[in-house]
Amino acid sequence: MYRLFDGKDHAFIYHKYRIPPPEEVKNLILQYLEKKKGQPHVLAVDLGCGTGQLSRVLAPHFQEVVGIDVSESQLEQARAVPGYPNITYREGSAEELPVPDGSVDLLTASSAAHWFDQSRFLAEANRVLKVGGCIALLDYILSNSRLHYQDCGDRLTHIFKEVKQDLMPHTSSPVAASQSKLQDLFTAIPFPDKERIDAIHVNTSISVRDLTGLIETWSMFQTFKKKHPQEAEDLLISTQKRLLKEMGAMSLDTEIGHEMEYFCILASKP
Repeated sequence: MYRLFDGKDHAFIYHKYRIPPPEEVKNLILQYLEKKKGQPHVLAVDLGCGTGQLSRVLAPHFQEVVGIDVSESQLEQARAVPGYPNITYREGSAEELPVPDGSVDLLTASSAAHWFDQSRFLAEANRVLKVGGCIALLDYILSNSRLHYQDCGDRLTHIFKEVKQDLMPHTSSPVAASQSKLQDLFTAIPFPDKERIDAIHVNTSISVRDLTGLIETWSMFQTFKKKHPQEAEDLLISTQKRLLKEMGAMSLDTEIGHEMEYFCILASKP
Protein backbone atom coordinates (compact mmCIF):
# COMPACT_ATOMS: atom_id res chain seq x y z
CA MET A 1 0.00 0.00 0.00
CA TYR A 2 1.33 3.44 -0.93
CA ARG A 3 1.20 6.04 1.83
CA LEU A 4 2.60 9.17 0.23
CA PHE A 5 -0.03 11.59 1.53
CA ASP A 6 0.05 10.85 5.27
CA GLY A 7 1.90 13.83 6.72
CA LYS A 8 -0.05 16.67 8.32
CA ASP A 9 1.87 19.28 6.29
CA HIS A 10 1.13 17.51 3.02
CA ALA A 11 -2.52 17.09 3.99
CA PHE A 12 -2.79 20.83 4.66
CA ILE A 13 -1.17 21.70 1.31
CA TYR A 14 -3.39 19.16 -0.46
CA HIS A 15 -6.50 20.68 1.11
CA LYS A 16 -5.44 24.22 0.23
CA TYR A 17 -4.27 23.75 -3.35
CA ARG A 18 -5.79 20.62 -4.92
CA ILE A 19 -8.35 21.53 -7.56
CA PRO A 20 -11.83 20.02 -7.06
CA PRO A 21 -13.28 18.03 -9.97
CA PRO A 22 -15.08 20.36 -12.39
CA GLU A 23 -18.83 20.64 -13.00
CA GLU A 24 -18.41 19.21 -16.51
CA VAL A 25 -17.07 15.91 -15.16
CA LYS A 26 -19.54 15.76 -12.27
CA ASN A 27 -22.43 16.20 -14.71
CA LEU A 28 -21.15 13.40 -16.97
CA ILE A 29 -21.01 11.03 -13.98
CA LEU A 30 -24.49 11.92 -12.73
CA GLN A 31 -26.00 11.62 -16.23
CA TYR A 32 -24.43 8.17 -16.60
CA LEU A 33 -25.74 7.06 -13.21
CA GLU A 34 -29.22 8.39 -14.07
CA LYS A 35 -29.22 6.46 -17.35
CA LYS A 36 -27.91 3.18 -15.92
CA LYS A 37 -29.55 3.00 -12.52
CA GLY A 38 -31.91 5.94 -12.06
CA GLN A 39 -33.23 7.39 -8.82
CA PRO A 40 -32.98 7.32 -5.89
CA HIS A 41 -29.31 8.24 -5.45
CA VAL A 42 -28.82 6.94 -1.92
CA LEU A 43 -25.13 6.23 -1.29
CA ALA A 44 -21.95 7.41 -3.02
CA VAL A 45 -18.59 6.15 -1.81
CA ASP A 46 -15.57 8.29 -2.71
CA LEU A 47 -12.34 6.25 -2.61
CA GLY A 48 -8.98 7.86 -1.93
CA CYS A 49 -11.05 10.90 -1.00
CA GLY A 50 -8.08 12.85 0.36
CA THR A 51 -9.32 16.09 1.87
CA GLY A 52 -12.81 15.63 0.39
CA GLN A 53 -12.80 17.64 -2.86
CA LEU A 54 -14.94 15.17 -4.81
CA SER A 55 -16.98 14.09 -1.76
CA ARG A 56 -18.20 17.68 -1.36
CA VAL A 57 -19.03 17.97 -5.09
CA LEU A 58 -21.20 14.82 -4.82
CA ALA A 59 -22.90 15.66 -1.50
CA PRO A 60 -25.88 17.67 -2.89
CA HIS A 61 -26.85 14.78 -5.19
CA PHE A 62 -26.93 11.83 -2.73
CA GLN A 63 -28.66 11.06 0.54
CA GLU A 64 -25.30 9.99 1.94
CA VAL A 65 -21.66 10.22 0.87
CA VAL A 66 -18.87 8.20 2.50
CA GLY A 67 -15.31 9.38 1.86
CA ILE A 68 -12.64 6.73 2.43
CA ASP A 69 -8.89 7.27 2.61
CA VAL A 70 -5.87 5.52 4.14
CA SER A 71 -4.55 8.81 5.55
CA GLU A 72 -6.00 10.04 8.84
CA SER A 73 -4.25 13.41 8.33
CA GLN A 74 -6.11 13.91 5.05
CA LEU A 75 -9.41 12.92 6.67
CA GLU A 76 -8.88 15.41 9.52
CA GLN A 77 -8.63 18.20 6.94
CA ALA A 78 -11.80 16.90 5.22
CA ARG A 79 -13.79 16.74 8.47
CA ALA A 80 -12.81 20.31 9.33
CA VAL A 81 -14.81 21.69 6.37
CA PRO A 82 -18.26 22.75 7.69
CA GLY A 83 -21.62 22.52 5.98
CA TYR A 84 -21.81 18.92 4.73
CA PRO A 85 -23.87 16.95 7.25
CA ASN A 86 -24.49 14.03 4.86
CA ILE A 87 -20.76 13.23 4.38
CA THR A 88 -19.00 10.72 6.65
CA TYR A 89 -15.23 10.26 6.40
CA ARG A 90 -13.72 6.91 7.30
CA GLU A 91 -10.21 5.52 7.32
CA GLY A 92 -9.96 2.52 5.02
CA SER A 93 -8.76 1.25 1.66
CA ALA A 94 -10.25 0.61 -1.76
CA GLU A 95 -9.35 -3.06 -1.37
CA GLU A 96 -11.37 -3.58 1.83
CA LEU A 97 -14.42 -1.34 1.78
CA PRO A 98 -16.24 -0.85 5.09
CA VAL A 99 -19.72 -0.99 3.49
CA PRO A 100 -22.27 -3.82 3.09
CA ASP A 101 -22.82 -5.95 -0.02
CA GLY A 102 -25.05 -4.38 -2.68
CA SER A 103 -25.38 -1.04 -0.88
CA VAL A 104 -23.60 1.48 -3.12
CA ASP A 105 -25.12 3.50 -5.98
CA LEU A 106 -21.89 5.19 -7.08
CA LEU A 107 -18.26 4.31 -6.42
CA THR A 108 -15.88 7.12 -7.35
CA ALA A 109 -12.18 7.93 -7.27
CA SER A 110 -10.59 11.20 -8.36
CA SER A 111 -6.84 11.16 -9.07
CA ALA A 112 -6.63 8.09 -6.84
CA ALA A 113 -7.40 4.85 -8.73
CA HIS A 114 -3.77 4.47 -9.88
CA TRP A 115 -2.86 3.68 -6.26
CA PHE A 116 -5.33 0.78 -5.95
CA ASP A 117 -4.58 -2.94 -6.14
CA GLN A 118 -6.50 -3.50 -9.37
CA SER A 119 -7.94 -7.00 -8.90
CA ARG A 120 -8.83 -6.53 -5.22
CA PHE A 121 -10.48 -3.17 -5.88
CA LEU A 122 -12.58 -4.57 -8.74
CA ALA A 123 -13.68 -7.53 -6.62
CA GLU A 124 -14.79 -5.11 -3.88
CA ALA A 125 -16.56 -2.89 -6.41
CA ASN A 126 -18.53 -5.89 -7.64
CA ARG A 127 -19.41 -6.81 -4.06
CA VAL A 128 -20.61 -3.41 -2.82
CA LEU A 129 -22.40 -2.00 -5.89
CA LYS A 130 -26.15 -2.35 -6.36
CA VAL A 131 -27.38 -3.77 -9.66
CA GLY A 132 -27.06 -0.86 -12.08
CA GLY A 133 -24.68 0.86 -9.66
CA CYS A 134 -21.77 2.65 -11.28
CA ILE A 135 -18.02 3.08 -11.05
CA ALA A 136 -16.63 6.50 -12.02
CA LEU A 137 -12.86 7.01 -12.09
CA LEU A 138 -11.56 10.41 -13.10
CA ASP A 139 -8.25 12.18 -13.41
CA TYR A 140 -6.53 14.85 -15.46
CA ILE A 141 -3.57 14.52 -17.82
CA LEU A 142 -0.86 16.67 -16.33
CA SER A 143 1.24 16.78 -19.49
CA ASN A 144 -1.71 18.27 -21.43
CA SER A 145 -2.22 21.25 -19.10
CA ARG A 146 -1.93 24.64 -20.80
CA LEU A 147 -1.41 28.10 -19.30
CA HIS A 148 -2.70 31.32 -20.87
CA TYR A 149 -1.71 34.92 -20.09
CA GLN A 150 -1.70 37.70 -22.68
CA ASP A 151 0.80 36.62 -25.37
CA CYS A 152 3.11 34.51 -23.20
CA GLY A 153 0.94 31.43 -22.56
CA ASP A 154 3.21 29.08 -24.51
CA ARG A 155 6.25 30.20 -22.52
CA LEU A 156 4.40 29.78 -19.20
CA THR A 157 3.29 26.29 -20.26
CA HIS A 158 6.91 25.48 -21.10
CA ILE A 159 8.07 26.53 -17.61
CA PHE A 160 5.33 24.40 -16.00
CA LYS A 161 6.32 21.39 -18.12
CA GLU A 162 10.00 21.90 -17.31
CA VAL A 163 9.21 21.67 -13.59
CA LYS A 164 7.27 18.46 -14.17
CA GLN A 165 10.18 17.08 -16.20
CA ASP A 166 12.66 17.97 -13.43
CA LEU A 167 10.52 16.03 -10.94
CA MET A 168 9.98 12.99 -13.17
CA PRO A 169 12.87 10.98 -11.63
CA HIS A 170 10.88 11.07 -8.37
CA THR A 171 7.66 9.71 -9.93
CA SER A 172 6.27 6.43 -8.64
CA SER A 173 5.02 3.85 -11.15
CA PRO A 174 1.34 4.25 -10.11
CA VAL A 175 1.46 7.95 -11.07
CA ALA A 176 2.79 6.95 -14.47
CA ALA A 177 -0.21 4.61 -14.76
CA SER A 178 -2.61 7.49 -14.13
CA GLN A 179 -1.04 9.42 -17.00
CA SER A 180 -1.68 6.43 -19.30
CA LYS A 181 -5.37 7.04 -18.52
CA LEU A 182 -5.67 3.88 -16.39
CA GLN A 183 -5.79 1.75 -19.53
CA ASP A 184 -4.96 -1.49 -17.69
CA LEU A 185 -7.63 -0.88 -15.08
CA PHE A 186 -10.23 -0.03 -17.73
CA THR A 187 -9.46 -3.27 -19.58
CA ALA A 188 -9.75 -5.27 -16.35
CA ILE A 189 -13.21 -3.96 -15.36
CA PRO A 190 -15.36 -7.11 -15.66
CA PHE A 191 -18.64 -5.32 -16.46
CA PRO A 192 -19.58 -5.40 -20.18
CA ASP A 193 -21.20 -1.97 -19.88
CA LYS A 194 -18.23 0.39 -19.66
CA GLU A 195 -16.90 3.42 -21.48
CA ARG A 196 -14.18 6.01 -21.28
CA ILE A 197 -14.58 9.68 -22.06
CA ASP A 198 -11.36 11.35 -23.13
CA ALA A 199 -10.27 14.91 -23.75
CA ILE A 200 -12.70 16.74 -21.47
CA HIS A 201 -11.23 20.23 -21.68
CA VAL A 202 -11.91 22.51 -18.73
CA ASN A 203 -10.91 26.17 -18.70
CA THR A 204 -10.41 27.82 -15.35
CA SER A 205 -8.06 30.35 -13.80
CA ILE A 206 -5.43 30.04 -11.11
CA SER A 207 -3.08 32.45 -9.38
CA VAL A 208 0.69 32.06 -9.66
CA ARG A 209 0.72 31.30 -5.92
CA ASP A 210 -1.88 28.54 -6.26
CA LEU A 211 -0.20 27.08 -9.35
CA THR A 212 3.03 26.54 -7.43
CA GLY A 213 0.93 25.29 -4.52
CA LEU A 214 -0.55 22.70 -6.88
CA ILE A 215 2.99 21.58 -7.81
CA GLU A 216 3.67 21.19 -4.09
CA THR A 217 0.77 18.72 -3.76
CA TRP A 218 2.25 16.31 -6.31
CA SER A 219 3.57 13.08 -4.79
CA MET A 220 6.73 13.39 -6.91
CA PHE A 221 7.41 16.84 -5.44
CA GLN A 222 6.88 15.49 -1.92
CA THR A 223 9.30 12.61 -2.62
CA PHE A 224 11.88 15.15 -3.89
CA LYS A 225 11.28 17.38 -0.85
CA LYS A 226 11.94 14.52 1.59
CA LYS A 227 15.34 13.91 -0.02
CA HIS A 228 16.29 17.53 -0.76
CA PRO A 229 14.16 19.95 1.32
CA GLN A 230 16.10 23.11 0.46
CA GLU A 231 16.30 22.34 -3.25
CA ALA A 232 12.57 21.66 -3.30
CA GLU A 233 11.85 25.03 -1.67
CA ASP A 234 14.22 26.74 -4.12
CA LEU A 235 12.44 25.08 -7.07
CA LEU A 236 9.08 26.56 -6.02
CA ILE A 237 10.50 30.05 -5.48
CA SER A 238 12.44 30.04 -8.76
CA THR A 239 9.33 28.82 -10.61
CA GLN A 240 7.27 31.68 -9.16
CA LYS A 241 9.97 34.19 -10.19
CA ARG A 242 10.26 32.76 -13.71
CA LEU A 243 6.49 32.88 -14.23
CA LEU A 244 6.16 36.46 -12.94
CA LYS A 245 9.12 37.66 -15.02
CA GLU A 246 7.66 36.13 -18.19
CA MET A 247 4.29 37.74 -17.43
CA GLY A 248 5.74 41.12 -16.50
CA ALA A 249 3.74 40.89 -13.28
CA MET A 250 4.65 41.58 -9.65
CA SER A 251 2.01 39.84 -7.54
CA LEU A 252 1.79 36.12 -6.81
CA ASP A 253 -1.99 36.63 -6.75
CA THR A 254 -2.01 37.48 -10.49
CA GLU A 255 -4.49 35.14 -12.20
CA ILE A 256 -3.56 33.11 -15.27
CA GLY A 257 -5.71 30.95 -17.51
CA HIS A 258 -5.41 27.23 -16.74
CA GLU A 259 -6.68 24.73 -19.30
CA MET A 260 -6.90 21.17 -17.97
CA GLU A 261 -7.69 17.94 -19.79
CA TYR A 262 -9.69 15.34 -17.84
CA PHE A 263 -10.72 11.80 -18.63
CA CYS A 264 -13.37 9.65 -16.99
CA ILE A 265 -13.91 5.88 -16.89
CA LEU A 266 -17.53 4.82 -16.35
CA ALA A 267 -18.92 1.34 -15.79
CA SER A 268 -22.23 -0.10 -14.61
CA LYS A 269 -22.75 -3.40 -12.74
CA PRO A 270 -25.12 -5.73 -14.61
